[in-house]
Amino acid sequence: MPRSLWTGASGMSAQQTNVDVIANNIANVNTSGFKKVRTNFQDLFYEVQVMPGTRSGDEGQNPTGTQIGHGVRISGTPRIFSAGTVESTNKELDIAIEGDGFFEVTLPNGEAAYTRAGDLGQDRDGNLVTPDGYYLEPRITLPDEIEQIAISANGLVTVLVNGVQNDVGQITLTRFRNPSGLMALGRNLFQETEASGTPQVGTPTDPGYGALRQGALEKSNVDVVVELVNMIVAQRAYELNSRSIRTSDEMLQAANDIAR
Repeated sequence: MPRSLWTGASGMSAQQTNVDVIANNIANVNTSGFKKVRTNFQDLFYEVQVMPGTRSGDEGQNPTGTQIGHGVRISGTPRIFSAGTVESTNKELDIAIEGDGFFEVTLPNGEAAYTRAGDLGQDRDGNLVTPDGYYLEPRITLPDEIEQIAISANGLVTVLVNGVQNDVGQITLTRFRNPSGLMALGRNLFQETEASGTPQVGTPTDPGYGALRQGALEKSNVDVVVELVNMIVAQRAYELNSRSIRTSDEMLQAANDIAR
């Protein structure tokens, strides 16, 4: 059976996964703090029929050898943590990160998770929480009868109550040596893994950490035009791989016809 049948099939499978990744990027074009994903490919093993450098008689060497590839596979889907556009919302508890870092939140099971989405709110007790009700860490509780909330670039949270300003908490940011190694949980959340490295907590505006902007949100870093071009390329690659399978089938049919 011609190896090109399986080679073409591996190409079709890889491009289908590529389209799945692109579709997810496009679907999240308006998701706050979303970071696009790229598909990486690598070739499969090779059948070496003639080793490069094989001697032909007493003199001379084969300069290239004969090596036949067996297709392609997905080697990874790294997440690209480039900055997204910061959009003003004028909502006091919307916070954008300008630079590196994540907000830390606590999941219902007590584990830590991390997010770039700063669309915060407060629960009935005044705790700052995500849209899913996960507590921001370190936990910050707002008092009653607030007249104004101010969040500085370095994360200091100040409230105005009865004309008096009070500091009620400090927002911190968390960095990772390899953020692409974080595990995506959905709901704009990531979790630490062996690949990401251990979390490094710091104060916004410290060296290596981003600054905070109140009343704004970081939008997705997905460029729709680029994703549409990538989708066209993936579609054409899928069609070409299917054509190679069709061609191999026609060659097999021609060989069968000879025996008739």
